[in-house]
Amino acid sequence: MIVLYRNLKIKNKSTKMASISAVIITFNEAETIARCIESLLPVADEVIVIDSFSTDRTAAICQSLNIRFFQRSWEGYSAAKNYGNSLAIHTYILSIDADEVLSEKLQQSLLENKGTLDAGAYSFNRLTNYCGQWIRNGGWYPDSKIRMFKREQAMWTGDIHEKLVFSSPSSEKKLRGDLLHYSYTTIEHHIDKSLKYARLVAQRDFEQGKKRNLIYHGLMKPFFFFFKQYILKRGFLDGYYGFVIVTISVFEKYMRLISFNELKRTQTKSQ
Repeated sequence: MIVLYRNLKIKNKSTKMASISAVIITFNEAETIARCIESLLPVADEVIVIDSFSTDRTAAICQSLNIRFFQRSWEGYSAAKNYGNSLAIHTYILSIDADEVLSEKLQQSLLENKGTLDAGAYSFNRLTNYCGQWIRNGGWYPDSKIRMFKREQAMWTGDIHEKLVFSSPSSEKKLRGDLLHYSYTTIEHHIDKSLKYARLVAQRDFEQGKKRNLIYHGLMKPFFFFFKQYILKRGFLDGYYGFVIVTISVFEKYMRLISFNELKRTQTKSQ
């Protein structure tokens, strides 16, 4: 681990307001990291960035801001986030991705509630921007996420889609305002990421000894997913991009099946 920059301001300990440590993990996030951090500064008492040796200007940008910046070899999403949490000095962790931003309403909601924080976890809605358009249908909104929690009561688990696991039953409250997610700037970016995710899921399922059926996983599941997201959850209301999103999502499901079957074929040939 290399510590590149540290400039921490600790607020007066006599304050009765709860203190918040924001934690971000990064790799080549030069295009988004400044916007993310700047949205946190009015709310968080410290901002911690765990970077996996970015090759762009991520480190330089972070060094110019009032944060704690660390570099560490990549060991997975959960490992990186948990390491960042272990470095935090405040009661609450605010976990945010580099392509996310606190909206003004969410900033205000956090500031208004800092004096009365008492729940084990806090959630808020996430609103996603896709190729310049805000997506409000197709299951993409409100997309409520737990993103703030007591540091000693939860940890991240999972290598693909990480999730929070609490050490004991925890009360949850929801705050007003949206977490703005600037996801894909181009359709090509979405396709590339979907292919990568499909391969990761296929590899995981193969290693866990799961089975895949061509009729169910190749025909029925993609069809019902399209019908659910595009029709029942009104993805069509998002226009052209609503159709693009659900189509790529269905394509990803096909690629999971194909990647999984290729792994099985490779195993059979090697035996």
